[in-house]
Amino acid sequence: QVQLVESGGGLVQAGESLRLSCAASGFTFSSAAMGWFRQAPGKEREFVARISKSGGSIYYADSVKGRFTISRDNAKNTVYLEMNSLKPEDTAVYYCNTVLGITPVGGSWGQGTQVTVSS
Repeated sequence: QVQLVESGGGLVQAGESLRLSCAASGFTFSSAAMGWFRQAPGKEREFVARISKSGGSIYYADSVKGRFTISRDNAKNTVYLEMNSLKPEDTAVYYCNTVLGITPVGGSWGQGTQVTVSS
């Protein structure tokens, strides 16, 4: 059974940093491209970043480019999102999932982790 457990969120002030983690199980992690997504209140879930199976190919949404860094540790079945220079508009629940391109293809979502950025 696929399980995705996000953690690391919190309440921070604008300009500060957070590091999110997503622990995956139930599938062959090293064979899956992974992505981070977020959903702000009243908005659709949106793509944030994706990383290829080996970590050699990375892509970001324009809104986070230069501030966020996605990485993965295949030995730990974990994908990370380092978020710097946070802005109030980054406030959302953050999720990870397996991806094809920037489209989530996992059949289910984890509980997500709340990131709140105050101005």
